[in-house]
Parts: sequence; structure tokens; C-alpha cells
Amino acid sequence: MSKLMPPAHPFDDDKLKEECGVFGVIGVADAANFVALGLHALQHRGQEAGGIVSHDPVEGFNSARRFGYVRDNFTSQSLMQTLPGPLAIGHVRYSTAGSKGAAIRDVQPFFGEFAMGGAAIAHNGNLTNADALRRELIERGSIFQSSSDSECIIHLMARSLQRNIPERMEDALRRVEGAFSIVAMTRTKLIGVRDPMGVRPLVLGKVGDGWVLSSETCALDIIGAQLVREIEPGEMVVISEKHGVESVRPFRPQPAKFCIFEHVYFSRPDSIIGGRSVYETRRQIGVELARETPVEADLVCPVPDSGTPAAIGFAHESGIPFGMGIIRNQYMGRTFIEPTEQIRNMGVRLKLNVNRALIEGKRVVLVDDSVVRGTTSRKIKEMILDAGAAEVHFRIASPPTAWPCFYGVDTPQREKLLAATMTEEEMRQHLSVDSLKFISLDGLYRAVGEAGGRDNNCPQHCDACFSGEYPVIPSDMIQKGFQLKAAE
Repeated sequence: MSKLMPPAHPFDDDKLKEECGVFGVIGVADAANFVALGLHALQHRGQEAGGIVSHDPVEGFNSARRFGYVRDNFTSQSLMQTLPGPLAIGHVRYSTAGSKGAAIRDVQPFFGEFAMGGAAIAHNGNLTNADALRRELIERGSIFQSSSDSECIIHLMARSLQRNIPERMEDALRRVEGAFSIVAMTRTKLIGVRDPMGVRPLVLGKVGDGWVLSSETCALDIIGAQLVREIEPGEMVVISEKHGVESVRPFRPQPAKFCIFEHVYFSRPDSIIGGRSVYETRRQIGVELARETPVEADLVCPVPDSGTPAAIGFAHESGIPFGMGIIRNQYMGRTFIEPTEQIRNMGVRLKLNVNRALIEGKRVVLVDDSVVRGTTSRKIKEMILDAGAAEVHFRIASPPTAWPCFYGVDTPQREKLLAATMTEEEMRQHLSVDSLKFISLDGLYRAVGEAGGRDNNCPQHCDACFSGEYPVIPSDMIQKGFQLKAAE
């Protein structure tokens, strides 16, 4: 099975990874084809596996789940013909909760057959009380088919006494804690729901006479859909061809805590979040970074591709020329074979190459989105010095990542995060660079449009990976020994 999986690569191992992306369409012919295109646009949110469930009034529910990239699985006519109907949902996955291996049973969407008909569900996020719920459900007779936390929702729906599937979903989601943006479907309805804090994104679009739900707006663009609005925190929309979009508020209102790292790295730069261009926000992060951490240098160089907009902003604000000093190999897909230890040891060089003619003799500012373990940063620094750079200065477009995320992001254990065990100066020495500076948390908030910076009493986003302040207590992890930040 492993040959079907995108190989782990040293460059990618040092990045935080989103759990998944979700997409759904109702009211169009061959909805599964639209979903496949949407999932292709959301591939950056999960490269491990993908799945589509469709419903046709004659043929009923059909599904396909595959390992690997959307382009390699959901483009063949023979497969897509098995997914007919005007209603479909899909999911791309990078596992956080659940096993980290090739298990087709963990690939979403999940499907359940209820007394009032079937339903499928695709979940982006992570439930922080899933272990406790799972134990309770198993003790009451539930038989789980996967290791995913998302399956708890299906079992809670099955045990609900509510009269229809949307009401059962409301009932189930009141029992869960953590982050969830969900796209689900029945035989006639497309359902979208966000957790009360709106940690993970979800948007509503219109395509012809049909409707679309998506993790990001970039996936609307690929099918020619128009953005209508974001699904609001704590909102559930139930969409049918007969009644259109119906909105309910099943949860107690809470302060919004949208994941601030969506602005920094997760979302595609051509997406829109909160009415703001992600690209423009990242460029503004670079502007703030230049204001906060000036440096004398000859060249501003992004670590591609995620550091590019911030590097453009840094160069513009600082007046230091911008240059593509590192070139990314665009053909490092899953089919690349690493046949020998010598090839594997090349590490980052398989994916990135230094533009020697531009770098040689220069004082270089490298702009990257984050530092996680620091392994990739050290290798890139060595490549820059090998190319003849006079100095290397790192500027990071996020604050130090010192705490793990439990809301749908694959984060290393805290002791493996460089910023959890080292001061900024110790990190600089560890990376052996001339300077290392991060944007402040206030600066990041200003860049995303909060002019007053971060309100310490009630921050406007979830920034737990930087601050250690978790808006939802990660009860499962505490049971396993995780210690929260001590009160100051």
C-alpha cells in the first residue's frame, strides 16, 4: 500500500500540516466531478488520501476512497461514472487524530445508515474529547470501523432520538469539544456546520442553480462558483434544491477564535478570509516584520513557496532588493523514487536549489513562514553559505511556535518544538545564523487586520501554538499527561 502514498520528504517534515479539506455541491449535474475539482484546489490541506460520496435518486449512495493525490485518483472517467447524481461531498486528508498509516477505513467521508436514511460526513478539525466519547460509546455497544475521532459524530448521531438527520447532527455536535468544520449530506440535503468558535474555515458559494460548501474560496474559483459568504461560527446551514439555504444556530454563542495560522501558512494565498486576501495579509506580515526587526542586508530572499508574500512585503518596507535566491523544484511529486541512502541524504536539495549567481557575496535575509523543529532551516542556511553568501539572517513571519495544536493540525510533541526549549538567542546559535527574529504576536494581529494588536484578555483568534492559551481545554491530552501553561 505504501507505493500509493506520497513519500514523506525531509523538507515537508519540518512544516506544520493541516488535517484536511472539505468540499460539497448540490444542485448540479454530475456533482462528483465538481467535488473532484474542488478537492484538487484543496490538495494543500491534505495529501495523504481523499474520498467522495455522491447520491443519485435512482442509484442511491456511492463512494470512492483512495490513497494519494486527487489528480491520480479522481480524474479517470471510469471511476467518476460510478459516482453519479446532483449531490456529493468530498474530503482530502492528512491524518492527525487516528493512525498515521495507510488505513482505508480512516479515509473520509464517513457514511452511516439511519432509520430515516443514509448520511455521509466529512470533518475538518479535531475533537479534544474524542477518547472519552469513544470509550463511552464502545461501552454502550458502538462498534467503530476506524481510528478517526470524526467517527464519534456518526455514532452519536445514531444514538440520538431526534426526528431527522440535521437535528441528530445538532444533537451529536453538542456533545463534542474542540474544532470542527463539517460538510455532510443526506439523500436530499447538503449540510455545513462550524464549531461555536469557528476555529477552522468554511465558506458558502453559488454555482449556477446549485450551492457549494468549501474549506476555502480558492476551491470555488476552480469550478466557477461565486463566494456568497462565510459560514459563521456556531452556524449550521441545511441546503436543499427545494428550500435553498436554511440557517440555524444550534450552539451557545462563544467568542470567535479563528485559527490565526490559516493566515500565516495553511490557506492558499489566492483565498479570501474574512473579506481579506490571504496574499495581502501575508505581504502585510512582511511589512510588520521589517518594521519590527530591521537589518542591514543586500538581498531579501523567500523560502519558497510559503515565505514569498512576506518576503515581498519585507523587501518593500525595508528598501532591500527582493530576489529569488532559492528555486523550488516543481516536479517533486509522489512518484519520485529515493533509491539510495546517498540520494536520501541530499534532503532539502532534492526540493530546493540555491541561485548561486544571485546569492554569492551578499548579506541575505531569508524570510520563512515558521520555525518548527529547525531542521530544514539549518539545511537551507548551509545551502546559502555554500553558495557564497557573506551573511545569513532569518526573519520569520510568525511568532515562535512553542505549543502543539490540538484543533486539527499535525504538530510535533512540545519537547520537539525548537521554541519550546530554547530562547530566541539559543535558537539563533542552534541554527548558526547571523541573526534570527520573529514577528511579534501583536505585529501578527496588526497584519491580519486587528489594528490594536492582540487583546490579552480576549484574543480575537486562536493563537495557542504561539501563546499556549487554549480556547478549548484539550481534555484527552491532559489525561495523557500534557501540561497546560502555568498561570502568570
